[in-house]
Amino acid sequence: MKTADPELMRAINRFNVLDTIRRAGSIARIEISDRTQLSTTTVSAITASLLDDGLILARTEGDLREAASRGRPRVMLELNPDAARVVGAKIAANRMVFVVTDFCGEVLSTLTLALRVDRQPIGVIADLIEDGVRRCVVDANLALDEIDSVCLGLPGVVEHRTGHIRTSPIFRETGVDFAKEMSERLGVTTIVESDAHAITLAHHWFGKARDLDDMVLVSLEQTLGLGVLHGGQLFRGAGGLSHNLGDLVLGIGSQGTVRLASLAGESAILGDQPGGGRFAEAIRLGRGMAHAKTLIDAEDVSLINAAIRAGEACGMALANIVTLFAPPRVILVGSSLALGQPFLDSLREAYSLAIPPSIKGVTELVFDQSTDETWAQGAAVVALRELYESPWGTTGPAPAL
Repeated sequence: MKTADPELMRAINRFNVLDTIRRAGSIARIEISDRTQLSTTTVSAITASLLDDGLILARTEGDLREAASRGRPRVMLELNPDAARVVGAKIAANRMVFVVTDFCGEVLSTLTLALRVDRQPIGVIADLIEDGVRRCVVDANLALDEIDSVCLGLPGVVEHRTGHIRTSPIFRETGVDFAKEMSERLGVTTIVESDAHAITLAHHWFGKARDLDDMVLVSLEQTLGLGVLHGGQLFRGAGGLSHNLGDLVLGIGSQGTVRLASLAGESAILGDQPGGGRFAEAIRLGRGMAHAKTLIDAEDVSLINAAIRAGEACGMALANIVTLFAPPRVILVGSSLALGQPFLDSLREAYSLAIPPSIKGVTELVFDQSTDETWAQGAAVVALRELYESPWGTTGPAPAL
């Protein structure tokens, strides 16, 4: 019988202990043992190593002078916020948002750059991101050599383990090794991740799924993304691939394959509008959905129909996802939620009609208008988890958990 890889098991146990401390805020060793189902000997060895590495701190609870009369003082463990500092970023077609966080995920500084970056030469995009990272780090009163890791959250299909971006609306090119490009520029280990995966982890750490280890997130932005969390870990495809939900096939029509993006993508909703005027300017600046809501409220029939069509398609896709995974909660985020009731009502109705009776009521649907800063914090969480998962507490390739 084949036994588990000892190094992998040590990395998993180390991650579980660190994550348990993070969730609790402050916790005793015996409670860690109870929550992780690890022996007290194993927990003591792991926490001793984490203390030596400076990743956690020990705090004695109570008055030491009274220890003799009360027995041994209670020692509580908590994350050391100064153990690491990371940068997370959301890179969208029309804006870039950066955050610097400490090891606990607390934000030290934020920076938003409102500029159009999509379809620029890759060198220009890299320049802009480099400038944004450096400015945000300075705003946190830090130097770049004090940053342990950078994570960039981008739309599209991202190969997390290699740093390759297979396709993204941000880039003209395909198959871009952007992690290598930015690591060399910054002199800091740089990770690229799907923005949908980043916001999934943001909700798991401090959002609407912090009480769950199993959930699904659907991102309705310029691209349609999917995040699946199981046992507290992101599900990724081969090579750490992210999922482009927009490529999901809903049927075969007279003109060929009908994919979700062709009905519910941002361009499908806004694409039939006139080429000039205020609405066109709003779309160009990345505010198309918000302006569309204004026109929907003014009873613009074409946009109302587009929103209803998109909602129906999303509702059917959502029912398929729930049928596959039966998660306790699905969180929907992204700019399409700004379309309001025509979109939301049609989504709920289509979902209700399509969901199998056997799992009706199993899954809670949650709609959330997450801020750009939350998306960037999610990217920072990706970087922090890489540090958590490393058996040595340093950045670099970690065993796949």
